Amino acid sequence: MTKTSNPAELAVIAKTVRRHIIEMITAAKSGHPGGSLSATEIVVTLFNDIMKHDPSNPKWADRDRFILGKGHACPVLYSVMAECGYTPVDKLNTFRALGSIYQGHPDVRFIPALEASTGSLGQGLSVGLGMALAAKFNGSPSRTFVVLGDGEIQEGQIWEAAMFGAARKIDNIVCIVDNNRIQLDGFVKDIMPLEPLADKWRSFGWHTIEVDGHDIAALQAAFHEAEATKGMPTCVLAHTVKGKGVSFMENNPKWHGSAPSKEECALALQELA
Repeated sequence: MTKTSNPAELAVIAKTVRRHIIEMITAAKSGHPGGSLSATEIVVTLFNDIMKHDPSNPKWADRDRFILGKGHACPVLYSVMAECGYTPVDKLNTFRALGSIYQGHPDVRFIPALEASTGSLGQGLSVGLGMALAAKFNGSPSRTFVVLGDGEIQEGQIWEAAMFGAARKIDNIVCIVDNNRIQLDGFVKDIMPLEPLADKWRSFGWHTIEVDGHDIAALQAAFHEAEATKGMPTCVLAHTVKGKGVSFMENNPKWHGSAPSKEECALALQELA
């Protein structure tokens, strides 16, 4: 794969990924478009610029690790991994089909290049911290990146993990919260309010950076700041828009877990042309 740090080039990749997301969920007639679209710039920037990894050697010992805590948003991960060369692009539209490698949640039995099978919400940060701590024990330069949903961080295990990460000074991990403000049943603020969210992470001992999660240059700067931060873990609180890039999906709880019709797919792809 060819990596790039050029924000304009990364934005082009993000648009391609968004098209994949819409097409594969439409083909499956099920899936989670909203949170896949909101995390697109985050995942694209990590895989195509920030992370050290090699699709030709996916088990390289010193690779950086990526964990998608909110595993239901796997269309974005599958699309990015396919575009990087880990898996076939032309099979993305088998998403959720019986026997497909692209299952409804990331599953290492089907895609061995994945670091973990995820989607049991609340567990991803614990898994990532374990990997990051193991890297420290092994003297490896490997870093770990964990993407969490804002609805997901209502789970108590997240905050137990946050305490552990700060207590052990695990500074080779970056937690990215996809703060799109919508969860399965509606708006986060109406179900289990999280604010003041940045202050919560700071109070748990995490270096916390707030960014526009769709601003690629801002994400790059945040990830570089995280790498330079020593003695404590980093949380990047990425403020995003659920369904970003498709006007009728944006900021609409309906699109947390609904598949577009063929007509809606056509409209979305027209916007993403």
